Amino acid sequence: MSKRAVLEVIALGVEDAVAAQAGGADRLELVTDMAADGLTPSAATVAGIRRAVDISLRVMIRLADGFAAGDVGRLADTAAGLREAGAEEFVLGFLDAGGAVDLAAVERVVAVLDGCPWTFHRAIDRAADRDALRKQLDGMPGLDTYLTAGASGGVDEGLSVLLAEAARQGQPGYEQQLLVGGGLRLDHVPTLLTAGVDGFHIGGAARPEGWEAPVSADAVARWRAALDAV
Repeated sequence: MSKRAVLEVIALGVEDAVAAQAGGADRLELVTDMAADGLTPSAATVAGIRRAVDISLRVMIRLADGFAAGDVGRLADTAAGLREAGAEEFVLGFLDAGGAVDLAAVERVVAVLDGCPWTFHRAIDRAADRDALRKQLDGMPGLDTYLTAGASGGVDEGLSVLLAEAARQGQPGYEQQLLVGGGLRLDHVPTLLTAGVDGFHIGGAARPEGWEAPVSADAVARWRAALDAV
């Protein structure tokens, strides 16, 4: 490959962030409340991590479990507060009741981000039509990444979709980086790298002792070595 694959690690706080950077992570996804699959962290946590590490940090904008936007005004205010705390990169994604992208909610939040880079997260894996979603979001300011397992059940279920989307990179709606995460294992890595995937996202895999334990720098280092070896 022509460039080093990106390794993104879920962080819940400063201890996680420091360990992830020590293990060789390129970027953090900062969330809270993994019981709800990751919600918006506090502004204080954002500021603390920005003081502790110097790798890229993407902050979740999601106020409740599920992929409905909910109170869009509150979402916009949350985004503004995160920016004031020093956040410069974000993660978001909202669907309507029919499984289509909630374009109005996304546009409202993205307007507050004012060009900051952001990832559309695994809401795409719950979309009624993921190709239509991508094309509706094509050209959205700041959107540079899709976090996806290819299917709601994880990478094992969605591998064929991921390989097909990797083959479409550069086409309209497919210019963004494909960041693979959700049931991702080390044995998936060679196939994905060979297909041209250059973004990998881990959460539980960085915590061999479970979500109640912090990120393990050694576990992250094993992923870094695997990505660099192929």
